Amino acid sequence: MHLALFFTKGMSLKAWDEIGMLDREVAIYERLRDHRVEVSFITYGNSDHHEYSQRLRGITIDCNRWHLPSRLYQKYVHILHGKTLRACDVIKTNQANGFDIALRCARRWEKPLIGRMGYLWSDFIARENGASNRAVTRARAIEQQVFRSSERVVVTTVEMANSIQERTPEVSDKTIVIPNYVETNRFVPDHDQPKEFDVLFVGRLSAQKNVSAFLMALDDIDAKSVIVGDGNLQQALQSQYGNLNGRVRWEGNIPNTDLPYLMNRSRIFVLPSHYEGHPKALIEAMSCGMPVIGANSPGIRGVISHGVNGLLCGTDSESISASIERLLSDAGLCDSLGRNARQYVIDNFSLDRVFEIEYHLYDEVLNERESCAF
Repeated sequence: MHLALFFTKGMSLKAWDEIGMLDREVAIYERLRDHRVEVSFITYGNSDHHEYSQRLRGITIDCNRWHLPSRLYQKYVHILHGKTLRACDVIKTNQANGFDIALRCARRWEKPLIGRMGYLWSDFIARENGASNRAVTRARAIEQQVFRSSERVVVTTVEMANSIQERTPEVSDKTIVIPNYVETNRFVPDHDQPKEFDVLFVGRLSAQKNVSAFLMALDDIDAKSVIVGDGNLQQALQSQYGNLNGRVRWEGNIPNTDLPYLMNRSRIFVLPSHYEGHPKALIEAMSCGMPVIGANSPGIRGVISHGVNGLLCGTDSESISASIERLLSDAGLCDSLGRNARQYVIDNFSLDRVFEIEYHLYDEVLNERESCAF
């Protein structure tokens, strides 16, 4: 079996590496490789093959090694990487943004296409720019192509599957939920680690993540916090809040492989976002046995069962602050939530479990294609 994965339009292995997510993103494809699945990455970087071929041994990396302008590379990718596309058995997308390119390649080389998306692209654009924005119309048109043209539509949450069913009922029978995975043997509780921080946030510093309300909440609490990540609001947030008299440490991006250590040195994880897809940092924190707090928002409330494996709160600073103070003052509740969170992730999001679903999906799609050929 040979799988060709199309990266999100404009994304490269180098970009994944720079924001610390390379090891996390490729883990399942390395697992597939180890189970005799040939894997090819179709990326938009100029030097991905040169920089990462040794690091990702056994995975073929096709990139824009000709240094063509992005528009030309996207237009002719079906020819430029024709050798890989001709040889592969299945083409898969990583997100909806770039599906149109993958679809053109699948049609040109007559390959089955799996349209995977970690979040509903059009919904995110609408939340950020307003429902009437022209980009929303374009994203919805591409999503409709995903729904109708794919052999399977893969989403990460039941919420997304329900939304697709409402919009395009005829594709519900080929929509499958495959959640994001956690390497539960790496993201493990380490109770011997001393707690250096009271509160941890991991994510982009953007309006979606609601970091301003989080910092306002911290301003009212005598707690030491660390913020991991960067984004377009980084400078503004640091200028406005500084380090809150030494109580906030701005860490920037760090490799995903370093997160378990930091999570085990922190008491509480907080994700106050207005909306999410299927938040990876949240389920990684839960895998480390951390008591977690999340806003009662789309994508988060599907993961956290309030009072069972975490706490849900509002998106306002007062609600965030009250939830943090509640956990900091109740060690017994923290222990209970952390144990339940860890078990919940093992039962639902372990790499082993998601790998089995993913592998079965490819096998099923190929068997259907072979049946149609006779």
